[in-house]
Amino acid sequence: MKSPYLGAVPLHWCDECHVPVLGKRCACGGKTRFVGVTPPGDLRPAFPSDIELINHLFEESFGSPLIPKDHLALLNKVPDDDRMEEIIVGGAIVGAIRYLPGEGRWEVLPRPDATRLMAPKLQYVIVDDAAAVFIKDGSSVLAPGVVEIESHVEKGDEVFVLTKDGTCIGVGRAKMGAEEGQGISRGQVVRLRKNAPQVCCPGPGTWDDTVDANREYLASMEADSISFIRDLAEEEDLPVTVSYSGGKDSLVTLLLALKAIGSVPLLFADTGLEFPETLENISAVSDRYSVPVLRGDGETGFWEGFSRHGPPAVNFRWCCKACKLNPVRRLIELEFGECISLIGQRKYESARRMKSRRVWRNPNVPNQLSAAPIQHWNALHVWLYLFQEKAPYNTLYEAGLDRIGCYMCPSSDIAPLRMIEGRYPELWDEWRSAVTEYAEANGRPPNWFESGAWRIKKGENDDEDSHY
Repeated sequence: MKSPYLGAVPLHWCDECHVPVLGKRCACGGKTRFVGVTPPGDLRPAFPSDIELINHLFEESFGSPLIPKDHLALLNKVPDDDRMEEIIVGGAIVGAIRYLPGEGRWEVLPRPDATRLMAPKLQYVIVDDAAAVFIKDGSSVLAPGVVEIESHVEKGDEVFVLTKDGTCIGVGRAKMGAEEGQGISRGQVVRLRKNAPQVCCPGPGTWDDTVDANREYLASMEADSISFIRDLAEEEDLPVTVSYSGGKDSLVTLLLALKAIGSVPLLFADTGLEFPETLENISAVSDRYSVPVLRGDGETGFWEGFSRHGPPAVNFRWCCKACKLNPVRRLIELEFGECISLIGQRKYESARRMKSRRVWRNPNVPNQLSAAPIQHWNALHVWLYLFQEKAPYNTLYEAGLDRIGCYMCPSSDIAPLRMIEGRYPELWDEWRSAVTEYAEANGRPPNWFESGAWRIKKGENDDEDSHY
C-alpha cells in the first residue's frame, strides 16, 4: 500500500448552497461545517465521466445509482494498493471505489450515508429491531437477528444493513451468501465496517455556485501567488518563463504569471509520448493567451535511454532526466543562457513535494531557477480558479484522468493505464511492442508486459522528480 502523507485538509460545506467551501464561511454569509476526508485531501471535481462510472458501479452492485442529477460530487484519492477514491456528496463521504488490478475490476465500498441519495435494491441484509439496537452500537450482524438476505448476496460482497423500515444502520462485507444463510440460526452474516459519524445534507448545486461561494478564498490565494511572482522577478535579474506540461497546475501558474508580470514564454519538453489532447491544449493555450511555446526535444533522449535501460519504472525513472530535464537545460542554454521557470508544483501532490522548497535549483538543470507560485494550493483551489477564469484546461481530465503526462508513465496506477489502453489502442500497441521486444531480448517472462512487472525494477530506488 502507498504511504499516506499528512497535509491540511481545508474542506468545508455550505448546507444552504450545497457546495464545497475552502474556509469557515460561505460567500452567502452562512457558516460552513468541516468535512473530514483522508489526508492529504487533494480533492477534485467529479466530472460527468466520473459520475457515470460511479453510478454504473452502484447500479451494478446495489441496483440503484448513487449521485443524483444536478448534485455536486468531489473525489478524494486516498492511499491504497492501486486507485481508490472517496466520494463526497452533500458534505459527507458516501462511499468509495477501489480498483483491484488482480481482478481487473472496480469494487464499491458504500457508506451508510449513501442511502440519503439512493435506495439499495440489491445486496442488502434486513435485521429485526432487537438486533438493530446492538448493530448500531458496532456489533456484527449475526444470524439470529436476520430477517432477510437479499437473493443476489454472495459471500464477500459489500452489503447494506437495513432495518425493516428501510433505515440503513451499517455497511460491511457479507460472510455468507443468501443461499448459505437460509434457515441458519448461528454464525456471522455481515462483518460491519466502522465509519465515523457524518452529516450528509444533499441538494442541487453547480460549479458556478461553488466559484461564487469561494471568491474571497480564491482572491487571497491569487494575491499571494502574484506577489510571490513579482517579488521573485524583481529580486532576480533573469528572464521569466513558465514550464508548461498541458496539465491543470501549469495552466494556473501561467494565468498567475500573466496577471503578475505579463506575457511569458512557455517551456515545453515534448517527450514524444504525449496524449493528442495535450498537444492540442498547448496550441490552444498559446493562441488564447498569445504566448510563445519553446519546445525541447525529449523523444530522442527517451528512446536512447530505453535502449540502454529498458522501460522506466516507478522506482527507476531515468526518463525524467532523459526526456524532460536534459532537453529543458539545452533549451534554456540556447534561448536565454539562464532563466527563472515558474512551475506548477504543489505540496499536496506527494510526500516529496510536501517537503520541497518554494524556490530551488535542480542539479540536473543548473541554469534554471525553479519557483512554485502555487506550492500551497490544493487541487480544489486549482480547479475552482480554472472554472472562475474559464480557462481552457486539458479535456483529458473530463475523461477520467487525474494527472497529465506521458501516456505510459509507470508511476500511474493500473486503473488509468487500463483506461488509456482502451481509449488509445494504437498508442498502447506501440508501447506493448517496444516493451515486449525488450523483454524477449533480455530474458523476461512471457507475461512481463501484461502483468505490469515492467513498472518495477528490482534493486532500484530512484525517485527522480520530473519538475524542471
